[in-house]
Amino acid sequence: MYRQPKCGGSSRAIAPSSTTSPFLRSADPMSTYPLNGVRIVDLSTGIAGPYCTKLFVDAGAEVLKIEPPGGDPTRARTAALDAPPVDGCGPLFAFLNASKRSVIADLADADDLAFVRSLCTGADLVIEDFAPGTIEQLGLGLADLHEQNPATSLLSISHFGRGGPWSNRPANEFTLQAQVGGIDYRGLPGLEPLAAGGSLGDFTVGAFAAPAALAALHLTRHSGRGVHIDVSQFEAMMLSFQVFRQIFAAFDPGKPLGRSMEIPSIEPAADGYVGFCTITSQQYTDFCHLIGAPELAAPHMMFAEARMAAREELWQKIRAFTEQHSVDEIVGLAAAMRIPVSPVGDGRAVLAVDHFVERGVFIDNPAGFLQPRPPYQLSGIELRPPGITPRLGADTERARLEAASSSKGRTRVSPASDHTAPRTGRWLPLAGIKIADFSAFWAGPIVTEMLGALGADVIKIESIQRPDGMRFSSGMSKPQVWEWSPVSQSVNVGKRDVTLDLGQEAGRALAQQLVNWADIVVENFSPRVMEQFGFGWEQIHAVNPRAIMLRMPAFGLDGPWRDRTGFAMTIEQASGLAWVTGHADGPPMVPRGVCDPFGGMHAVFAVLLALRERERQGGCLIELPLIEVGLNAAAEQIVEWSANGVLLERIGNRSRTCAPQGVYESSTTDKWVAVSVENQQQWTALCTVIGATDLAGDPALAELDGRRSDHERIDAAIGEFVARHNPELAAELLLAAGVPAAPCINAIHTATSIHHDVRPFHQWMEHPVAGWVPYPSFPFTVDGTFSAFGRPAPTLGQHNHEVLAEILGLDDSQIESLVEAKVIGDWPVWVERVSAPQG
Repeated sequence: MYRQPKCGGSSRAIAPSSTTSPFLRSADPMSTYPLNGVRIVDLSTGIAGPYCTKLFVDAGAEVLKIEPPGGDPTRARTAALDAPPVDGCGPLFAFLNASKRSVIADLADADDLAFVRSLCTGADLVIEDFAPGTIEQLGLGLADLHEQNPATSLLSISHFGRGGPWSNRPANEFTLQAQVGGIDYRGLPGLEPLAAGGSLGDFTVGAFAAPAALAALHLTRHSGRGVHIDVSQFEAMMLSFQVFRQIFAAFDPGKPLGRSMEIPSIEPAADGYVGFCTITSQQYTDFCHLIGAPELAAPHMMFAEARMAAREELWQKIRAFTEQHSVDEIVGLAAAMRIPVSPVGDGRAVLAVDHFVERGVFIDNPAGFLQPRPPYQLSGIELRPPGITPRLGADTERARLEAASSSKGRTRVSPASDHTAPRTGRWLPLAGIKIADFSAFWAGPIVTEMLGALGADVIKIESIQRPDGMRFSSGMSKPQVWEWSPVSQSVNVGKRDVTLDLGQEAGRALAQQLVNWADIVVENFSPRVMEQFGFGWEQIHAVNPRAIMLRMPAFGLDGPWRDRTGFAMTIEQASGLAWVTGHADGPPMVPRGVCDPFGGMHAVFAVLLALRERERQGGCLIELPLIEVGLNAAAEQIVEWSANGVLLERIGNRSRTCAPQGVYESSTTDKWVAVSVENQQQWTALCTVIGATDLAGDPALAELDGRRSDHERIDAAIGEFVARHNPELAAELLLAAGVPAAPCINAIHTATSIHHDVRPFHQWMEHPVAGWVPYPSFPFTVDGTFSAFGRPAPTLGQHNHEVLAEILGLDDSQIESLVEAKVIGDWPVWVERVSAPQG
């Protein structure tokens, strides 16, 4: 029996407001939520902005959602076509907007606009997702907000960000996947490329926006002056939907990224699908032994390109094994060999997984369904459970009454206040914070990279016996290959690097001193790794009670899957994200690593919460299992099944909310154009551009459902048009008419857009080994400036002497003894040195 989600009234009783603020609440002095008293006005709709503010609500902030007279369109979004949302509250909307308040305001009406301005006066943060420039035209830009309250910050989310020629270019999540190179490299050569399913790019930019906004509030607590954070979805997806191919292009110019699939990845078992992820050479070798084909572990097969070239042979041998065994049998065998493996989840299956049930991962939403809980837990710090989702406009009347009452006694804040002085220099809300970073690969290092960009001093700890494994994932054959990994270069920029052999007592003692020095300790291994070295939470807390420890195991610190290894693609397989990616008649496919940066941004948000609470309660443990981040990204699948009994499936490049949508081959062989129509205006424009008068005049195609039903006829017309043009021209003709479109570019070209010729997203710095590197910034500017990195990514052990001498107080003879004992070094122990030490 499934329960249709229902919206309630106002989310709870409203506390009387201050006479100087029209906001709908005052801070609850009894609340222990970390963001109790933080007030947000949310002007956004859809997924990205509301997901950002959901993260704030989970932590206790009060969010006032301003909706147009017809409401946020996401209210009506549901896959249950025979059961429209009750009270305008579909399950995805209820997941995103529980515990918020709803106020109706027509921003085209002068009185309503004045009303919204009054609401913003009491806000710590205003969030909007209009086209760049619109918020200023409404009189709600940062300068306008600061006339009433200099401490208010403004967060703007747009497709391309401000200050470039594409700032107002038509786009949506699907066409942005094409623009960043994410579509072109997924699939088989010569066949239609595929987008990642599930609106993942919208969730991703919301996750990047949240910690940026929280960092702004952190700084404003000390400076008294709010800032403007301008977030670009294009840039957020550049950091997530392809693997830093712009750096690969700088390292290996002229080599395009071929369309491909991971091998092995999602494979058919006797009773379903099972997912593998063999990132390291050892994992791939072990996998070959698992399937009884050790000959496949030849040295040249350690490279993904070689496996793709031999894919038919490999698939035949892989499936000869997997199709003879059940999913459970395969998972048991592979997990015992420490091969990353998972059953492939979907919106129904994940609710019954013993690991998730035992850990209490799914919680009740008052609208009548199960949803994933917030993906992080903080020891001793309570998070808010989901409250009622408000009916459209449920809080409008009360808000108007309080706005009218408070305006009588309000005094205008002079813009001449010291708090309104322009910001100078780097934006460093975490200046003075020290981090011991034990993490590796992608998810953990991107956390500390962002914390470093916010001003923290980050020391990366690895060893010459076991360097960060991501150092060896470049796919290139170069001297000192460990210094050429695009991912490792990107996510470690700005850090210092030391090598300490934790297998030796001297290495562990030095690591302990760095733990004692640190405000924050970060690791992302399976739980047993740090614990076996004596660096579990209990030990760290005992010697450094003010330390915050972030642990990011794949599956959590307890439960049946506790000791399983996993990477981002394992998470995508287990959570359901892969389930909705792929052709309707084909196997699931992984989105390819999005969960790592997506999870990393949730971790940054959690760390900022813990820092905010440290004065009250001291240090704390943050547990952020990557699987729970994946489940939040896949929430729509879960809530649709729980609420309506509808299992979301793969639909290729099509969409449930846009039609037509797809990729179409251009006049250049195997070069494609992505097109997506969101509304009637765009549909009319599309028909005009492609000359489809018959389609334009068909009343059955005037609405979304009609276009979805007749998608093949529409596809044929678009395909005929695109096939007459090269991909760039076809896209530009559509864009000029206001239709979201983009060429499916090869990801190596992402650093060469005219947009980034003007908007300086890439920070070029000279690396000691790799030379000049275009390091991508984080996808937001603060008052018009990207957060600057202080230094290029470090070479292995580059800062051994600096850190050991200046921080730990060792002299030259002690450091030399550590070198001789191979406790420290700057070269992997198994590699013959062929040149002088770097750094």
